[in-house]
Amino acid sequence: MSDLSDIRREYTQGGLRRADLPNNPMDLFETWLTQAKDAHLSDPTAMCVATVDAQGQPYQRIVLLKRFDNNGFVFFTNLESRKSTQLATNNKISLLFPWHNLDRQVAVTGHAEPLSMIEVAKYFMSRPKDSQIAAWVSKQSSKISARQALEGKFAEMKAKFAQGDVPLPKFWGGYLVRPDSIEFWQGGEHRLHDRFLYQKDTDSNWQIDRLAP
Repeated sequence: MSDLSDIRREYTQGGLRRADLPNNPMDLFETWLTQAKDAHLSDPTAMCVATVDAQGQPYQRIVLLKRFDNNGFVFFTNLESRKSTQLATNNKISLLFPWHNLDRQVAVTGHAEPLSMIEVAKYFMSRPKDSQIAAWVSKQSSKISARQALEGKFAEMKAKFAQGDVPLPKFWGGYLVRPDSIEFWQGGEHRLHDRFLYQKDTDSNWQIDRLAP
């Protein structure tokens, strides 16, 4: 077994103080995401999405955030995928934005709601044509014999849709994640990290607490 115990570094990029926190966590999220983009991080909108199956087994995967506002966070996916199947029976969900180079992470808990067909179609038509075709090709999370099967199907569908628009697949959609809590983590020296947790109370107002690192 490899010993990884000596791999560590200090987090020295600055702290996070209560006086810096807006009342609305989405305002701070927008600031941090803008700073992540301005820092030219690789895939600043990438987030780890966690769902749970019927047996209580958690699953995680990286998905790209496509939109956010005061209602929550939006992503798109195949509705026959593992994540969608799990959300159909348990819509509780967790998101994690890992901005390592800034010594930051944002963790979200909440529940996922399917987007309307109008919202899904609007985004689908904005995608590059090859991405639209790829949505038709992959039966996400299903077993396949070889990569060549995917490539062959892609070539077939590309020829089929060579002329005109690519229609929206019935099995393709998206979700709005309405947050119940949002935690902001800023790395600190000597492992004295700054953590602030926003949680909604019974009146849907945001309460803020500092957490021990």
